Amino acid sequence: MTRVVGILLAAGAGTRMGRPKALVSDESGSWLLRACATLRDGGCDEVVVVIGAAAAEVRELLADQPLDVVEATDWAEGMGASLRAGLGTARDDADAALVHLVDLPDVGPDVVSRVARSASPDTLARAVYADGPGHPVLIGRDHWDGVIQHAVGDRGARDYLAAHGVIDVDCSDLAAGLDVDEPPMLGR
Repeated sequence: MTRVVGILLAAGAGTRMGRPKALVSDESGSWLLRACATLRDGGCDEVVVVIGAAAAEVRELLADQPLDVVEATDWAEGMGASLRAGLGTARDDADAALVHLVDLPDVGPDVVSRVARSASPDTLARAVYADGPGHPVLIGRDHWDGVIQHAVGDRGARDYLAAHGVIDVDCSDLAAGLDVDEPPMLGR
C-alpha cells in the first residue's frame, strides 16, 4: 500500500493579505484547520504543517491536531524554504508527499484524493484547474532530493517539475484552485 504524507505550506507572512494566511478565517472557519482536514480527509496517511511567520500563534491553533509541525526558520526566503523543511521532515516510510498551500480555501479532500491516486515513489503529479496548473502537487520519494536541491526563493518545485515528466490531473470540475492573496478576494 502506498503511503502519502501531506505537507501543508503555511509559513508565509501574507504581506498582501495583511497577516499570515495561516491565521485567516472566513465564513467556513480557519483556513489552516480546514487545509489540515482536507489533507487528512483526502487520504494522506500523515500531515506535516510547515510554519514560519507568527509561529507561536500558529502552533497554538494546531495544538490539538493529529499532525507534525515543523518550523522553517528561513521561511522569509520564500516557498522553497518551506518546501525543503517539509520534505526534510517527512517520514522514511512515505512513498510520496502531497504538497498543499494554506491559501487555497476552495480546494477540498476530493482534489487531494484525485491527485493522490497517482502516488508512487517515482511519480510527479499536480492538480490542473481552468486557469492552469496549481496545487496540490504530488512528489514521489525518488524526486525528494532533486526537489530539495532546486527549491529556492518563491518558485518552490516549479523548475524541477518543468524539467521532469509531471502528470497533470484535471481537477477543474472540483475547484478553481485560486490562491487567495488579498482580503477583497475572500468573498470569491
